[in-house]
Amino acid sequence: MRMVDLIEKKRDGKELNTEEIQYIINGYTDGSIPDYQVSALTMAIFFQGMTEKERADLTMAMVESGDQIDLTAIEGIKVDKHSTGGVGDTTTLVLGPLVAAVGVPVAKMSGRGLGHTGGTIDKLEAVPGFHVEIENEEFIRLVNENKLAVIGQSGNLTPADKKLYSLRDVTATVNSIPLIASSIMSKKIAAGADAIVLDVKTGAGAFMKSLDDSKALAQAMVNIGNNVGRKTMAVISDMSQPLGFAIGNALEVKEAIDTLRGEGPKDLTDLCLALGSHMVYLANKASTLEEARQKLEEAIKNGSALKSFKTFLQSQGGDASVVDDPDTLPKAKYVVELPAKEEGYVSEIVADAVGTAAMWLGAGRATKESQIDLAVGLELRKKMGDFVKQGESLVTIHSNQEDIEKVKEKLYESISLSKENVVAPTLIHGEITE
Repeated sequence: MRMVDLIEKKRDGKELNTEEIQYIINGYTDGSIPDYQVSALTMAIFFQGMTEKERADLTMAMVESGDQIDLTAIEGIKVDKHSTGGVGDTTTLVLGPLVAAVGVPVAKMSGRGLGHTGGTIDKLEAVPGFHVEIENEEFIRLVNENKLAVIGQSGNLTPADKKLYSLRDVTATVNSIPLIASSIMSKKIAAGADAIVLDVKTGAGAFMKSLDDSKALAQAMVNIGNNVGRKTMAVISDMSQPLGFAIGNALEVKEAIDTLRGEGPKDLTDLCLALGSHMVYLANKASTLEEARQKLEEAIKNGSALKSFKTFLQSQGGDASVVDDPDTLPKAKYVVELPAKEEGYVSEIVADAVGTAAMWLGAGRATKESQIDLAVGLELRKKMGDFVKQGESLVTIHSNQEDIEKVKEKLYESISLSKENVVAPTLIHGEITE
């Protein structure tokens, strides 16, 4: 088998078989196939696409290139949730304890953030003492006992995907749906879940800006998951404006606590209930989505979701008293309001630009080496469709820097007002289950 023949085959729009895809991924992982040949292949895939079978084979070849997490010792159907990213996306912090409260085991492997705000681990580390450095045996024990634990990503999970992503990043082949879908799903499958719920974002703050592209990506990932034996579905949710009000690590933890208490932002609450209902349903803890949602709403109402969050934090060394007193979370030195320059209806909040402003404060990482400031960030006071008076606050800025003129300027550029009434965007644009 020669790599040049396989490049030619894909260039001409023909289907690669399972053995050929395994040969490519194994050779690229062990270094026997050079970057320049894989670059040519990714460009051929970019233009010619891949069949469903090719996508499933590519995903599994990347899964088998490194470690795979064995979760068979955990009782029940393990359900994972993955979001394609966004601004103010606090769903994991809410969903984990919420679905655990109704008996769904969540064995979560999470990473640190790069870009707008921190990853799930960064956010959780805003809770004093919380840590993810636990052995696999302890991880499994905690999920069996509490239905929820979070561990840091393995150093050797899907090494082929890491190499391939780095190459795509410098060869203008990142925006290929087969390659994106295989990359995401390989990590989810290697992490050992039995079922996967995908939250695919669409809009200005999403990786996929158009609804058609978001739907195509969601369908591709659902097909891969189901083709390799994982029950998979996707919700397509709006990211034309930030989710919820909080953007920043400690601020998002506080917002998650509010949401688990039943006092969180409506959009964040509604999305968590939608995603959570599918998680409960896939875990066979409810016979219908309606029953699943009722169970989740009851868990919020009776306090068991909040109790689940406390137990989870405490079991991983965190100070669970922050749940009762969120004011003990890290706080910024300066709290500054951003007043509206005129009155009107909020017509646009450019999510990725607001995320950049939060990153400039230190809430996210510009590079992997950047240090995150857990205390800083932004709290939106208005969302799209809301009316604001002149001088009324649009955003509360939490900063440890005294000079934030650049951040203010970015926020003013990112938030538009209209004299005409504006309809808030639809939160959920669709669901794909097969």
